[in-house]
Amino acid sequence: MSQIRASRRRTVLLAAGFAAGALLLSACGEEQTGSSSGDTKFVQGTGEITEVPKSRRSSVPDLVGPSVDGKELKLSDFKGKVVVLNVWGSWCSPCRAEAPNLAKVARDTEDQGVRFVGINTRDLDKANAKAFERNYDVDYPSFYDPSGKLILKFPKNTLSPQAIPSTLILDKDGKVAVRALKELSEKELRSALDPLIDAK
Repeated sequence: MSQIRASRRRTVLLAAGFAAGALLLSACGEEQTGSSSGDTKFVQGTGEITEVPKSRRSSVPDLVGPSVDGKELKLSDFKGKVVVLNVWGSWCSPCRAEAPNLAKVARDTEDQGVRFVGINTRDLDKANAKAFERNYDVDYPSFYDPSGKLILKFPKNTLSPQAIPSTLILDKDGKVAVRALKELSEKELRSALDPLIDAK
């Protein structure tokens, strides 16, 4: 009798473990519900890259907060530059896949006035985020935003970073010119950046 109980208990624990694992995996690339709800649920990214004509671009919130390395980081410090704002987590496999592309393009375009900034989210242990940056040679700074508060600052019904990973490219006026709800290849990133680098 006790063996049957022990067996059932093991089965329940295994099922609970699988459910928790599935929940963690489903977090990668999920949609944000909006700033007013205070909800940090996410859903799968759409795989879209949206380009916005200059006349229809909107500004992003001025994000301020600690970086992964503990320094104060302000998005407004990069005004006048083309900014690539990437949302990532060390636990997210598409984030790991695109990280080398972002790091390479960041180094290649720095002399052209482009700045990369990350938003690290859902990494409750900062050590994981730091290890990610070391492993993928990420030299640019990232906001440390484990609870997703910074992401929730983006207004509802705007081109906000609604997936993990997602990337916003801001023009020199700090307005959203491109949004990608997918992992980006080096070619896709360069193709989106080039017109903004050349813009007067």
